[in-house]
Amino acid sequence: MKFPVIPVALVALLTAFGGAPAKDEPAGKLERALFAAGCFWKTQYIFSKVPGVVKTRAGYCGGTAPNPSYGEVCSGNTGHAETVLVEYDPGTVSYRRLLEVFWHNHDPTTVNRQGPDVGTQYRSVVFYTTDEQRKEAIACREELMRSHRFPRPIVTAIEPAGPFYDAEDYHQDYYRKHGEVCH
Repeated sequence: MKFPVIPVALVALLTAFGGAPAKDEPAGKLERALFAAGCFWKTQYIFSKVPGVVKTRAGYCGGTAPNPSYGEVCSGNTGHAETVLVEYDPGTVSYRRLLEVFWHNHDPTTVNRQGPDVGTQYRSVVFYTTDEQRKEAIACREELMRSHRFPRPIVTAIEPAGPFYDAEDYHQDYYRKHGEVCH
């Protein structure tokens, strides 16, 4: 079952919870979250529209090779997943809210794929940076499993964040620049 994403509706929903602060004026200390949810182009765009998110970067996480290129990641030999690094103001948006955006904008029941994109680089992963994030991600995943929202078991991994490597410049903000090109 495919779960369609309508970014305009998502933005309207998120905006209903309060306006976004100025991107260059966070209310407090920024925190980081990392999410792999298939193609990072659309994932980056969706997170960039969440009020309280100050910055997003497309990149690679969860693998073994240092400074991998897109071609190396796509080969499946590095173990990296296409990942979005989200820098956010926790005074404006909670980590829990970011998890909700993550769960609602991809299919967490497919192994190593999202739509027509297939390979380990498209797997579903929450990479946590603190023990609190780990606990919140596990609790949220368990709640979703109990809710039976998805027709199949959730296969999203929850793993400690290793090094994050920025993707090449042409991948940054790709969806915003080029529109609906992701599947």
